[in-house]
Amino acid sequence: MDLFRASARKRRVGQPLAERMRPRSLEEFEGQGHLLGAGRLLSRIISGKSLPSLILWGPPGTGKTTLAHILATRIGSRLAPISAVMSGVREMRELIGRAAERRDQFGERTVLFVDEIHRFSKAQQDALLPHVEAGTITLIGATTENPSFHVNAALLSRCRVLRLERLEPAALALLARRALSDRERGLGDLVVELPDDVLDRLVAQSGGDARRLLNALEVAVAIAGAEPARASAAEAGDDAGHGLGPIVLSVDIVDEALQGKTLLYDKAGDEHYGVVSAFIKSMRGSDPDGALYWLARMLEAGEDPLFIARRMVIFASEDVGNADPRA
Repeated sequence: MDLFRASARKRRVGQPLAERMRPRSLEEFEGQGHLLGAGRLLSRIISGKSLPSLILWGPPGTGKTTLAHILATRIGSRLAPISAVMSGVREMRELIGRAAERRDQFGERTVLFVDEIHRFSKAQQDALLPHVEAGTITLIGATTENPSFHVNAALLSRCRVLRLERLEPAALALLARRALSDRERGLGDLVVELPDDVLDRLVAQSGGDARRLLNALEVAVAIAGAEPARASAAEAGDDAGHGLGPIVLSVDIVDEALQGKTLLYDKAGDEHYGVVSAFIKSMRGSDPDGALYWLARMLEAGEDPLFIARRMVIFASEDVGNADPRA
């Protein structure tokens, strides 16, 4: 058994903590209770060992890829992953051809997982249609963009769209504690002290993104483990905690690891138009605090100030001028 564990650890060398701690079962999966809770859609579906084609839509780090792997395993299907960024129609047809062979020869089902499916062209999406319709594959697509805008209507009508939400603070805190205690995949071989206030800071700055949380935790532990104070403790012969004493994380170390909160924003996608719409609606509703918040968020995320100025001029014309031309 130790040989198997040693081999698994070698394969994980160089993997980020977020990848090593990827949940392997629904029992380890945190969040998305509106989909996986008792009596909810996915829990009902997988209890029958059948899975319809799905589009998983949600922000980064909410478990779309992980959920696809778990669902395929849960229903006893083979998972064939493909990236819409790296692959074309030829690679996709090869995967579908092998899926058809396994179905015909062994009665084995295949789940085709397409990451970033919104990046597929219309032709690539159209190429999936007959195979999804015939049941050659079960499609699971993952996207951070609104599928209504980026997935063909014909393909969308053959899939169920499931919206994944950002993880709640309690779920993120649990993931952080689990990573610190897991000796096989996490940081359990180290003695790490994570005070509650530091954990709260880490969770708050992660923005509901489990990947960001775990990667920041890994960097924070590395920073704290390399501090001069720990080197001094080693020179003094401190034998506690593997010869160096416990690694103590602080708010300053966590902030250094995070390098500021990354705002979820894009140049021409859902977040871009969602935020500017909220900005306009705040002004329309005479909510100065809300307008200033959305304005600050756009500027902090790097939005072009000229774009914001144009929107304000349009607002002044359409919402103020048309409402009261004599204003």
